[in-house]
Amino acid sequence: MKYSWEFKLKCIENYKRGIRTAVPENCNISQEDFAKRVRLWVRLFDIHGIEALKHKTENKVWSAEEKYDLVAKVMAENSIRSIAIEAGINPGQLYTWINKVKQLGYDGLQWTKRRRLSKEEGSVVNNDNSPKGLSKSEKEELIALRRRNEYLEAENAYLKKIKALAIQKAASVKAKKQPSSKALPKKDIE
Repeated sequence: MKYSWEFKLKCIENYKRGIRTAVPENCNISQEDFAKRVRLWVRLFDIHGIEALKHKTENKVWSAEEKYDLVAKVMAENSIRSIAIEAGINPGQLYTWINKVKQLGYDGLQWTKRRRLSKEEGSVVNNDNSPKGLSKSEKEELIALRRRNEYLEAENAYLKKIKALAIQKAASVKAKKQPSSKALPKKDIE
């Protein structure tokens, strides 16, 4: 549910006076979760003023440098929630940026325009796992080669396991054959 900025401001005023605001009737949220939300509004209001409570008509476009600065603050042992509130963004968004940096590095923060492929572009792969643009015989050959590749990979894994077991068995037999030092006959040195 979207709350109006006037309602948020009223909740903040009540919070600062020590009055607990009840959950609105048309809201399907617990009193505890609503109280957490009000505390978040209070922090946003204290840091960013009344503009933080208003709904934005447009999302801010963050540069990769700005995103990385926030991620670096989190990596320097600050909490995700506090950094997100300072920046005026959702903690989930910051968490996403952190994961992108961990997986893809700095390049993961670069903005890329997402778009839907046209029908002509379509997908690269059909449901039968064969690329488009190939003749029927080429598709059949490709599918057969993929099956053969899967079979060979499975066979290779099987042979590796058998080899490892053989080496393990040979090592255990060798260990059994070596007599202990107590069992060896003592030589007279004199």
